[in-house]
Amino acid sequence: MTTNHLKGRRVLFIGGTGVISSACAGRAAELGADLHLLNRSVSAARPVPDGATVITADVRDGDQVREALQGREFDVVVDFLGFTTEQVAQSVGLFGGRTGQYMFIGTAAAYHRPPARVPVPETARLHNPHSAYARNKIACEELLARAREEQGFPVTVVRPSHTYDRTAVPFDGGWTAVERMRQGKEVMVHGDGTSLWTLTHHTDFALGFTGLIGHPGALGETFHITGDEVLSWDAIYRIMAGAAGVDEPRLVHVPSDAIAAADPAWGEELLGDKAHSMVFDNAKIRRLVPEFTSSVPFAQGAREIVAWHDEDPARRVVDARREALMERLIEAHRPR
Repeated sequence: MTTNHLKGRRVLFIGGTGVISSACAGRAAELGADLHLLNRSVSAARPVPDGATVITADVRDGDQVREALQGREFDVVVDFLGFTTEQVAQSVGLFGGRTGQYMFIGTAAAYHRPPARVPVPETARLHNPHSAYARNKIACEELLARAREEQGFPVTVVRPSHTYDRTAVPFDGGWTAVERMRQGKEVMVHGDGTSLWTLTHHTDFALGFTGLIGHPGALGETFHITGDEVLSWDAIYRIMAGAAGVDEPRLVHVPSDAIAAADPAWGEELLGDKAHSMVFDNAKIRRLVPEFTSSVPFAQGAREIVAWHDEDPARRVVDARREALMERLIEAHRPR
């Protein structure tokens, strides 16, 4: 595939202004795609690329979507907003026979924790009893596999892990932990801080993803697209602290089980994903998209995050409820 393989292709993004999809939309437009975004509204933080066509409709309203797309066909449809089997079944009904490729955004949170081996391959077991989000994505993949087998539905599945842009602080509670570090307060880190994690800048993800759009070798296949930089959670907190002008953050380690006991919803995010060391095998994406590389280190990404939040004080939101919970857990687990 050449770098201009998207030139003139009619591509529909369901979504297109989110953290992941905005970078993919920007790159697809740069490569010359005839890009259409189906969306209910446009994000002020992530504008629509020049030349893209916005189709305004509520993607959860099947009749409204059918009317908006009446008479249109696309070479490729990319679904960034499919989270349940009902939503994905609607897309299969809408686009079966009307597109040459349907790309579904799954999640690397679908894999069984802890992993049987690292780096985790695409063939690893999909099973996550802790995360409803992951279970729903697994069910969506199963539905799409049946649609491919029974109807020849032309699906490609992509499983991102933790992908971010300048608006997305990588901590539960958003800006709260960064603000605490700036104030010299202790900050809670789940577990012992040594579990390993990958953070992927959304422009790096887009480089790999756009290489799969329209690629015949991607049909019926599943791919990881994640960063190559592997960091401990302690290192992630220290990098964010440095970007925020804090020399040495005061980290307090709290067991993930204790966090889950205090706040089940928060615990689901941890036990179903971040509490385990997760590193992913990117060999498959590189075989089809040799130009894919991870070029943005998190140190650079962290500076982008802090700069964006510092541009407008209204962006530096502290979650009072989570901060109060952090205080209680830190007090209970602070080394004596």
